[in-house]
Amino acid sequence: MEETIEITTLQINQDNDYAVVQINNGKVNGITTKLLADLKYTFRALNQDDANKGIILTGRPHCFSAGINVKALALSSPEEVNQFWIEYHGALQEMVRYSKPFVCAITGFAPAGATILACTADYRIMGKGEKHKIGMHEFKMSMQIPELLCDIYAYVLGEKVAWEAVQKAKLFSSDEALEVGLVNESVEVEEVMERAEKYIKKQIAVYGKVYSTSKRFFRKGLLDIVDRDFEPMLAEIASDNEDPYVRKMMEMFLASLKK
Repeated sequence: MEETIEITTLQINQDNDYAVVQINNGKVNGITTKLLADLKYTFRALNQDDANKGIILTGRPHCFSAGINVKALALSSPEEVNQFWIEYHGALQEMVRYSKPFVCAITGFAPAGATILACTADYRIMGKGEKHKIGMHEFKMSMQIPELLCDIYAYVLGEKVAWEAVQKAKLFSSDEALEVGLVNESVEVEEVMERAEKYIKKQIAVYGKVYSTSKRFFRKGLLDIVDRDFEPMLAEIASDNEDPYVRKMMEMFLASLKK
């Protein structure tokens, strides 16, 4: 069993058979190394806990997560950047491996890296809103999307649709995301958690062994994506970060924030 860690970026409510795991990491719930470590530990621990029957992952009203904290990453040392991606890969692995019902209640904006967190869930319910967007828009800054994230996005949307959306740096509204299959329901923000709880209760009613075995059968492709050697991917990310153009773009990004 992994050593117990202090969870500081998540609020976890286990009053029911299922756990509500709420991201609580600053104003916009940015994805940081600590958040990823907390997610990795929490999903692994709950998967091993016989009292836990399922997970709802959510954020605050109108804010699921703004994605990777690019500013923090740009200011990090190469060693810190490498650790960030190690934790990201580890978190995605544990979230995909979670064998019980897992619903993502997307309560607001969830672009880029946050989209990938949501894609690990069995079922996604997204709240409507003018600023509530989901999708991968890294091409706006000529940023490379790591291979593992590309693979997960393509698994959910299909390679053709995912690649076309990435080329267009497309961010989907909740209704658009429903149309292309990126989410399963598009409802008013106030209804997201109610719908998520209704859905997970229905899945928990299925005999646990039947559910977990069937989940493993149906998600073989996704499990294969995360259950592989991360070292080559980490090496490629490190190489990309050394590219002079990428470094220049990061410097421009940091300069724009100062303004």
